[in-house]
Amino acid sequence: CLVRQAEMSVKEWEDQRTGEGFMKWNTCFDCGQSFHGPVLLALSWAAWKMYLGLPENNGTRWGCMSLLGDALRSNGRCAEALPVMEAHLALTRRGWSHEQEYVLASQTNVSTCLSAVGRHNEALAILREVYAGWVAKRGVSYHETIKCGSNLAASLARAGFWDEGSTLLRDQLLPAARRSLGDDHDTTLQVNMHLAATLYGNPERTRD
Repeated sequence: CLVRQAEMSVKEWEDQRTGEGFMKWNTCFDCGQSFHGPVLLALSWAAWKMYLGLPENNGTRWGCMSLLGDALRSNGRCAEALPVMEAHLALTRRGWSHEQEYVLASQTNVSTCLSAVGRHNEALAILREVYAGWVAKRGVSYHETIKCGSNLAASLARAGFWDEGSTLLRDQLLPAARRSLGDDHDTTLQVNMHLAATLYGNPERTRD
């Protein structure tokens, strides 16, 4: 039933540009919540099988690949999600290279999977590139830049680059978050939390 509803929603969007379109594959429009767990995984596989035969530059097929990778990752199957995310990144670079934010989002997904399977150095290298991309595209005060930078700092701390992580948080991200989002914003609080954890976790910390 859910598969049929999603299929018809995509068709309606393609034919008339009305309705929810592809979003019906990952969101319940009766309650407004996103699908998750086994339901999301089953729907993502159904979507991929349905649209696999479309040209690789088709937007619906591109979205299905992203949906499948995310469903695998969120169900704890990161080793299976990784090749899907890597294929999606390669496809995005081929067909949507003019949409830099799509590329950055896809790189972030690959980095998340790499970290989950223990390939932390590779994940960190990608996160550095993504953060630099957001800074160049939107500036350091942009919300997505701050979130990416906070994730980068957490990865730096896990890799033992304590000083680099705390400097990024204290000197760049926290002032930017306070200025653009406010002291009480969730992202600002997350940056503060990461800074405290980084300072406390540094084995060479001093009382100062």
